[in-house]
Amino acid sequence: MYKKLKLAWPFLLPGLAGLLIFYGIPFVGGIWYSVTEGTLENKFVGLDNYVSVWNNTMFQMGLKNTMELSLICAPLLFLLSFLLAAGLHRIRPAGGFFRSSVLMPYLMPSSAILIIWLLWFDYGGPVNRLLVMLGSTRVNWMLGAELRLPVILLFLWKNLGFCVVIFMSALQSIPESLYEFATLEGASFMKQTFKITLPLAVPSAFLVAILSFVNAFRIFKEVFFIAGAYPDDPEYIYTLQNYMNNMYSRLSYQNVTTAAYIFAVIVFVLFGLLFLSQRSALKRLNGGD
Repeated sequence: MYKKLKLAWPFLLPGLAGLLIFYGIPFVGGIWYSVTEGTLENKFVGLDNYVSVWNNTMFQMGLKNTMELSLICAPLLFLLSFLLAAGLHRIRPAGGFFRSSVLMPYLMPSSAILIIWLLWFDYGGPVNRLLVMLGSTRVNWMLGAELRLPVILLFLWKNLGFCVVIFMSALQSIPESLYEFATLEGASFMKQTFKITLPLAVPSAFLVAILSFVNAFRIFKEVFFIAGAYPDDPEYIYTLQNYMNNMYSRLSYQNVTTAAYIFAVIVFVLFGLLFLSQRSALKRLNGGD
């Protein structure tokens, strides 16, 4: 074992050096930068920057909106990608075209299809026309809380395919004989999904959950493309990334760094809870061992 590890070090060192130089050192250096002020003297100010940023109303608004959008988008992305992957997995081999197609939105730039979404949710667009046909009234989707719907749908459309591919790889590793036996016993599709597929796909499900939250936390492009750097109704759509970008454009680098570390702590806590949930789920599936 020790001999194999010794032989592996020369191959690992270049990658580890890159991680240390481009991620480790900047991360530690950023912590020091967040407890200083100014750009020349870098006077140590303790936690003053953290207190100042935490009490900033725009930071609080951005953090609140980011968390709300994440708690809406991530579970939806997880559930839809699992159900879509389970459905595509059961229509083999005719589903090959559809399995390849779901990845296309992930490869397309969001800006390229933005005009389509703006046309769909325009005041005179197809969505409002459908609402009128159904007896409802037109909605201005580009203002107020309603703006969240196009942003959420654009996020789901963009990220759904990648999560489906991960779930698909997990589903293909499940023995087909389990489904055949369940079918002979009269189990429905939904029962097979939640009794066979989901328990055996827990490790991949955890990965998809992590990626869903990571992508949801980074929900900014969708907001920026539709509402710009300063949305007209910031209380509904102004995200933490808006705050960071705007602080960066004002050369408030300490505020950007401090906000990033506050958010990182929150993300680490959430991911820790997800990790504990995964361990608890695996323990239950293994009979409490």
